[in-house]
Amino acid sequence: METLETARLVLRPFAPTDAPDLFSYLHRPVASCFLSLTLADMPAAEQEAAARSQNEHSIAVCLRTSGKLIGDLFADPEDDTVSVGWNFNPAFFGQGYAHEAAAALFAHLFTKRAARRLYAYVEDTNIASQRLCERLGMRQEGLFKEFISFRNDAHGVPIYENTLQYALLRHGWVSRHTRLSIPS
Repeated sequence: METLETARLVLRPFAPTDAPDLFSYLHRPVASCFLSLTLADMPAAEQEAAARSQNEHSIAVCLRTSGKLIGDLFADPEDDTVSVGWNFNPAFFGQGYAHEAAAALFAHLFTKRAARRLYAYVEDTNIASQRLCERLGMRQEGLFKEFISFRNDAHGVPIYENTLQYALLRHGWVSRHTRLSIPS
């Protein structure tokens, strides 16, 4: 993944030096889908940052002014379709960074990578990610009942979560951005 810049952010490949900032939000993930990525300590964060630096589908989202890692995106291609997602440090929630980063990624995937379709999975309890999908122009395609389990209850029984699938087609993205750029 090449580096992308927005007004406030830089989207770039991960670097081993991202470990402390990565640890700051992965030692206690907010969304249950990231529980498997929980980092126990700084050596685990160093290993994770090093592994991500070797993964071209893992994208670091950093503040343009300071270079601080505030979250990450992923874009896993499946032919002309790309599975996308995001995970941000809760200290930076509510400031539009996730939308700014994801919008830049979507533009890149549709214009430079010739993606035909992007899709994202979101837990039905993750209202913020659902709203982000909608702001990005994605439509809800389906609801998978008791789709996956990321954790167990106190008795060790898996807790299955409902998962929504959102998607956006290139022609929908082009149409939306053409409409938005026409002066009134």
